[in-house]
This record gives sequence, structure tokens and C-alpha cells, in this order.
Amino acid sequence: MAVPKQKTGRASTHTRRSANDRIDAPSRSVCPQCGEVKLPHRVCPNCGFYKNREVIETE
Repeated sequence: MAVPKQKTGRASTHTRRSANDRIDAPSRSVCPQCGEVKLPHRVCPNCGFYKNREVIETE
């Protein structure tokens, strides 16, 4: 079994983990009805449409 020759420092461990655990910004899509930016697979908060039909009534 392979054994490390020296202990990995705390800074190296934290640097490696921070690079892999980084959270990406959520992706965005454009509403086809009103052109507003929204989260994908969600009802548009501006016009209330989802998949070309009105789901929520808005003013």
C-alpha cells in the first residue's frame, strides 16, 4: 500500500478543496413571451408563462 512521505499541509488541503467545492452561478434563460431573464424550467416571474401557456395570472 502506498504511504505518503510527508503530511499534506493545511493550506494545500484547503486550496484543493476550495477549487473543487466552488459553486457555479445558476444558469439563466430568456422567457420566449416577454424576453425577461429567468431561471430555466421555472415559471417566468414577470409574465407568469411556462412552456407557452399562462400558469400564473399577473397584472
